Amino acid sequence: MLQLMKRFGSFRGSKKRKEQYKGVERRWSDPRGLLASGLSSSPSTPTQVTKQPTFPLESYKHEPERLETRIHCSSPPDTGQRFSLPPSQSAAKPPIMTPSPCATSKPAAAAAAAPAPSQLPAASEGMLEKLELEDEALEESESDIYVRFMRSHKCYDIVPTSSKLVVFDTTLQVKKAFFALVANGVRAAPLWESKKQSFVGMLTITDFINILHRYYKSPMFVFLCTELYLQETFKPLVNISPDASLFDAVYSLIKNKIHRLPVIDPVSGNALYILTHKRILKFLQLFMSEMPKPAFMKKNLDELGIGTYHNIAFIHPDTPIIKALNIFVERRISALPVVDESGKVVDIYSKFDVINLAAEKTYNNLDITVTQALQHRSQYFEGVVKCSMLETLETIVDRIVKAEVHRLVVVNEADSIVGIISLSDILQALVLTPAGAKQKENESE
Repeated sequence: MLQLMKRFGSFRGSKKRKEQYKGVERRWSDPRGLLASGLSSSPSTPTQVTKQPTFPLESYKHEPERLETRIHCSSPPDTGQRFSLPPSQSAAKPPIMTPSPCATSKPAAAAAAAPAPSQLPAASEGMLEKLELEDEALEESESDIYVRFMRSHKCYDIVPTSSKLVVFDTTLQVKKAFFALVANGVRAAPLWESKKQSFVGMLTITDFINILHRYYKSPMFVFLCTELYLQETFKPLVNISPDASLFDAVYSLIKNKIHRLPVIDPVSGNALYILTHKRILKFLQLFMSEMPKPAFMKKNLDELGIGTYHNIAFIHPDTPIIKALNIFVERRISALPVVDESGKVVDIYSKFDVINLAAEKTYNNLDITVTQALQHRSQYFEGVVKCSMLETLETIVDRIVKAEVHRLVVVNEADSIVGIISLSDILQALVLTPAGAKQKENESE
């Protein structure tokens, strides 16, 4: 049984809601009214939230709507207030020194006011030392600015005002489940266990690939495709509470090496949304212009060493699909650059492209080439999004967010593949690495 749930309601959709939250420094904490229909029902009690320190940003700006996605970043009503850190967290700034007026009419008074030559070196050294310490404190506070931003925002903050959530019952046939993913244009769905009355797993495109990889050459392949049920395929569910911080969400995604993290309300058990690396990075990038710029954002990939640059897996245009699927499973990767005879990157075959096999019902013939399979792309393909080792991290973040892709192919001047930089690599560099460095500093102190 397939159940389709749609979330409706707006955090800022009515005048009454705006007046209710006017003057409130933190954002909402009540997840009621999000699920209007489907399997789940509205929670009976509001989720309690502990007030956290606010972040030094002005009131939220609305995220511009993209026609192709129709996704909005949720934001609280514009109250005109300014967010500010507590005094202990405010970044120290060097004092502005104003020159003292020069006495021109009375040379004697000027000479008396001037410090003795013997005092100048000591005074200037003290001032320089103070400025250096303040500069170091400012740089240190900027280095973990994204860490503090992610810790001060909750998963609930980036749940859109309206989205579609597809839920599968574990008694559903695998074949029908994948057809349903294609029909609804989604890449993953939570699995509901009727006996336990709870969510127990996630169905993703990786599961589809694993089934094809395992049973394609089996005499029972056709039988398994039609008679295999979801309850025999899913893995234990990794989820997160809407009140958890975005820092916790990033940590969970990267630590568990997953690309989909369902947000489940602990009180009602409702599934609210599915978080992804792309959604989190897009939310962070929206506010980057309003925050101090860490020094590492101006460094290039060669200096930072972000991404994968050794033993890069790739395929050729005439590579059979079954071989590409085998590489996906054995190497645990999500995309394969397609390289021609001269070594130039001409295309990319990702896990998401595999779902087209279900859409075209061509999963019985996996001996076709990658080129033939890519002719059935359901979405318009604008080409491989690339970058070079000499581009800064700031440029990389802007490009990957605007292109709405999951990875960039790093190439050299000859357009040959050098490496791959993914969304998880970027979030690791922006959030987890600075947090780890900060934790080590605190432990050493």
